[in-house]
Amino acid sequence: MRVQPAAFLRTTLPLDFSKLSEYDSGRYHSIWLPDHMVSFWPDSIWSSEFTDLASVSPSPHRHLDGLAIAAAVSQQTKNVPIAMSVVDTVRRHPSLLAQTALTIDHLAKGRFILGLGSGETENTVPYGFDFNKPVGRFEEALKVIRLLWDTQGPIDFEGKFFKLSHARLDTEPYQGKFPSIWIGASGPRMLGITGRYADGWWPAGAWTPEDFAAKLKVVRESAERAGRDPMAITPAYIMMCLIGDETEVAEMLEAPLIKAGILMHLEAKLLNERGFDHPLGNDWRGYQDIDPGALTRERILDMLGKVDVRAITSIVPTGAPKEIARIVKGYVDAGLRVPKILDYGGMAGMKYGARSAEKVRQTEDELLKLCA
Repeated sequence: MRVQPAAFLRTTLPLDFSKLSEYDSGRYHSIWLPDHMVSFWPDSIWSSEFTDLASVSPSPHRHLDGLAIAAAVSQQTKNVPIAMSVVDTVRRHPSLLAQTALTIDHLAKGRFILGLGSGETENTVPYGFDFNKPVGRFEEALKVIRLLWDTQGPIDFEGKFFKLSHARLDTEPYQGKFPSIWIGASGPRMLGITGRYADGWWPAGAWTPEDFAAKLKVVRESAERAGRDPMAITPAYIMMCLIGDETEVAEMLEAPLIKAGILMHLEAKLLNERGFDHPLGNDWRGYQDIDPGALTRERILDMLGKVDVRAITSIVPTGAPKEIARIVKGYVDAGLRVPKILDYGGMAGMKYGARSAEKVRQTEDELLKLCA
């Protein structure tokens, strides 16, 4: 299986489709689109006091519907697969996900990848969705999607979370093949579900090549037990990093959005293992606990005052394109085949945002040389 990077398309305003022809050129394995109601960045520090990015966007939460954007992208590209990274099964009923995925796949002529995850606090709890037992809900949603795709005629289904009574989805798949399903998963239970159902896999967090390899092993063993081909599951990963020389990285690490954004994603347990206390408390669970509207100015300022940037650099790759490529190559050796190099340095301010895409492309080039 070849190593091929993925492209990332933001679904926030202002929407930018200007690079779609480049993404469709054959360089990229797929285009990944997020599906959010809000972004991770706390409202309390999205202001000119903390970042000049606030001068070009009044809010970090100007999200459009990711599935609708995927449909639009399908009409402006011809070759590259289009993947949701990822849609949760809390806000959208599995019957709608099944129908929408078929719809976009017909529009894309078989290029759509339905990326699914169990959900996050920020996109569910503020809107009144029931976020209890998200993993059980997730697996049951997968069963419903597959049932609707694979069954002709009316369906009855009685689950803990979903109920179907004489339901049907008679829309045939494009050229006889249903969309691929990729799953975002890191915990043991979700990894097992991935092996049973998925065609591709993203870990929500794998901070070393060894960790990535161990999680991939769980996925493949689960696939084997389910009678599936474990090597047919495509291993992917979003590599959060800071790309720049030593001086640039040092400046990035002083930016409030970098400190807050990265540390909110990292579990306290992960930092503890490296000898650091988490500035949001040692019970912080990472992205699962993020609720940008609830993280007050006082709490964020308190957090920023406690940040030890060595905690960030002990986990998040930093350095010039060649160095980041060398680190990603370690994940490739552990089984990674579709990397998305995500330069968080662009959130350090407009100066770094302007060069971020160029740095990512340079890193991709260096990685492809190493993998040749």
